Amino acid sequence: MNRIAVSGHRGLSPQTMAAVRSGLRLQLSPYRGGLVGVTCLADGADQLFAEVVLSLGGTVEVVVPAERYLDGLPAETHGTYHDLLARASVVRRLEFVESTSESHMAASAQMLANVDLLLAVWDGLPAWGYGGTADVVAYARECGIPVIVVWPDGAIR
Repeated sequence: MNRIAVSGHRGLSPQTMAAVRSGLRLQLSPYRGGLVGVTCLADGADQLFAEVVLSLGGTVEVVVPAERYLDGLPAETHGTYHDLLARASVVRRLEFVESTSESHMAASAQMLANVDLLLAVWDGLPAWGYGGTADVVAYARECGIPVIVVWPDGAIR
């Protein structure tokens, strides 16, 4: 069984989303048949990752950072969030109420606790705030978890 987590940017353009979807599919295709994707289901990279994992016959486990997590996601992504959450094989809910940088980083640490690999949809730049993709990548590396960066040529934030 291959357990792979994702961390990545949100608010990506449609062109970047299409390129990232292709990049994720390329990285995940070799794991068909034994793939478990672990994600927080944020808009952008996380939801794309979950969709690709499911399309490859894998299962999805979700770590929900806070009771009010959905409040911080764009309204237009709520339907996809609910659909993917309903299709998850496991849902872990952290005990935070508010969706904050601290709850997001705690969720990322929980997500990384039992994975073999982190796919980072990341432009390589510092995080815009604590708990961003750069922080998750640094934490994964500190824990000895291999990281593969998925940032296609021409992708922009």
